[in-house]
Amino acid sequence: MDPRVREHSETLVDWSARVESGDRVVVVVDEGSHDLAVAVAAALGERGATPAFVYESDEVQRAYQLAAADAAGGPGGGSEPPAFDEPTHQLALYESADAVLALRGGRNTAEGSDVPGEVGAAYARANQAVREARMATDWVSTIHPTRSLAQQAGMSFDAYRDFAYGAILRDWASLAEEMAGLKELLDGGDEVRVVARGPADGATIDGTEDAPATDLTMSIEGRTAVNSAASVAYGSHNLPSGEVFTAPVFDSVEGEVVFDLPRTFGGTTIRDARLRFEDGGVADFSAAAGEAALADVLDTDDGSRRLGELGVGTNRGIDRVTGNLLFDEKMAGTVHLALGRAYADCLPEGETGNQSAVHVDLLVNMRRESGAAGVTRFEVDGEVVQRDGVFRWEDGFEG
Repeated sequence: MDPRVREHSETLVDWSARVESGDRVVVVVDEGSHDLAVAVAAALGERGATPAFVYESDEVQRAYQLAAADAAGGPGGGSEPPAFDEPTHQLALYESADAVLALRGGRNTAEGSDVPGEVGAAYARANQAVREARMATDWVSTIHPTRSLAQQAGMSFDAYRDFAYGAILRDWASLAEEMAGLKELLDGGDEVRVVARGPADGATIDGTEDAPATDLTMSIEGRTAVNSAASVAYGSHNLPSGEVFTAPVFDSVEGEVVFDLPRTFGGTTIRDARLRFEDGGVADFSAAAGEAALADVLDTDDGSRRLGELGVGTNRGIDRVTGNLLFDEKMAGTVHLALGRAYADCLPEGETGNQSAVHVDLLVNMRRESGAAGVTRFEVDGEVVQRDGVFRWEDGFEG
């Protein structure tokens, strides 16, 4: 076994999930992550935890959803999506868990792309309580590098493994200290403005050549930002991580945004998605590719047309789009906005925030190559915190 797999498992169990003796841990094993599961099992045994292993596969889920739709006379056999029952037996498992470790790494990154959107949305709604129970634990999602993920990223398997472990096996304590300054700015701020050029072709929403395609404002008053340093001790649940995120006031979002970095969702690539917000909700949208998939997301429920997250990528070990969100949204020089559910860690006590069965992140490129120098910027209360993907405390910042 590659020694980095064992180092990955130890980082996951000790730094990320903070597993202790006696903890009940559900380990969700994707079909391509067997080696990591072996290493995690050994680490949990050494630490005296009690694991339950759950097999998960996009191919298996696809088979179930399509068959259920056909049996119910829905898409493929009628006009109504199936009414999936809530999996209460699965819910009981997660309600009794202290931690959940999700080991991702599928065999086919496009699996599920032919499941009708309304079927996937119905399945998501039926499983919302399960999702909530998992998220109430000390959960962490991670990626085991596989050949299919390397192919999706357009890289050789060896190069992809080097890339993945370069993002995962970092000095997380030092990165946490670096990100603390951005958290402090967001915690003390009232309004964020994101300004950026659009796709490489220079197109803008309103057709004005000199106007930025993205000019979006939102309130973050009273919110708490999360310093996502790959550990539940920081309110972070991804490995790799490297972002600072918060929850916008859901009815405060105004303006237009172009997500000029591709996003694969349900096996479909959404590219150059353009959203116009009014009174916090999506009033109009389009996409150069994957528009039907974007429409399915927006039509999931009332909350799926509003933003639940604003995140800023800080991991400079990630320097390219790979088609895998767990890496892509952490890439330094990007901002991501999530349609749907807000995370409770960001909200004031007693406030529920935006509620939805989905949480779908879309990415904006804030780096210099996304447009003319000096145009792209991230502001907090009118003060430029980042320009052309460079923070004001980093070398190369142009004020």
